Amino acid sequence: MADLTLVDSTLRDGSHAKRHQLTVEQVVTVAGALDRAGVDVIEVSHGDGLGGASFNYGFSLTDEFELIAAAVGAVERARIAVLLLPGIGVKEDLARARELGASVTRVATHSTEADIAPSHLAFARELGFKTCGFLMMAHMNSPQGLLEQAKIMEAAGAATVYVTDSAGALMPDTVKARVGALREGLEGGTEVGFHGHENLSLSIANSVAGHEAGATWIDGCTCGLGAGAGNAPTEVLTAVFEKLGVEVNAETFPMLDVAEDVVRPIMDRPQVVDRASLLLGYAGVYSSFLLHAERAAERFEVSTKDILVEVGNRKAVGGQEDLIIEIAAELARAPA
Repeated sequence: MADLTLVDSTLRDGSHAKRHQLTVEQVVTVAGALDRAGVDVIEVSHGDGLGGASFNYGFSLTDEFELIAAAVGAVERARIAVLLLPGIGVKEDLARARELGASVTRVATHSTEADIAPSHLAFARELGFKTCGFLMMAHMNSPQGLLEQAKIMEAAGAATVYVTDSAGALMPDTVKARVGALREGLEGGTEVGFHGHENLSLSIANSVAGHEAGATWIDGCTCGLGAGAGNAPTEVLTAVFEKLGVEVNAETFPMLDVAEDVVRPIMDRPQVVDRASLLLGYAGVYSSFLLHAERAAERFEVSTKDILVEVGNRKAVGGQEDLIIEIAAELARAPA
């Protein structure tokens, strides 16, 4: 039995980097290749989860339920996961995803707002999903505070609760503190997960630190394809864990082929830690805000850097994308 469950979120978190323009053909090709390489769970949905296709978050090229059905049909052993943010997605979305064959649900809230998740977690469990709680922007809560939020998700039926570094702002020691707090404070049967972003170039180090502290579910995106500077590259996670003697079902050489031959050709641009994405981690800004900030900067002829710094100062969280436009407009009106 593998030491950890490896989740690839290229077809969900990567939707941000693709401006939610993934096609059925791309989903079938990527999901099938990841399945053959041994990845345990493949997450598929709009970048902001079920129901995310909207004016605020960005419209999808293809209905996400069509993409979910395509992914289910493309795999033989991997489980297909979906993400839901209460207030964006609704219970009916979960029911439809389950009917199409998705079998893992990750219900995501801000790291201090787990109390909005219990009804969705309980409903997902009733539907037969493997249920995970996702505590986003984990750097904005203390280890003990995060544990109290995780207990809410656990009580509602989450079989796994994630420390989610949505901004890529955590360091290995702060990852260990948070994952360790959950591992020590949750029931023995509840697993702990870690989801990292690359904004400070620490996604791999943080993922290893998370596993060392007790995380048994680890997320990545092939080629790092995800929001901000991207996520921990799944192919690198596979190689690193193999070298560390940590058993995973994914195989290193097939994952290298998936990265180079399947995912890299569909990327709109390389995932790099540039000035803007580094600022996300430094200022603790939600990774999916990057493209929104770049578009607002172009529209209002202001600096992306200035937008992101101010977003960080205001401690904006997921769901507040409209604040980016407000800040850009304010910067444009400010005297030179």
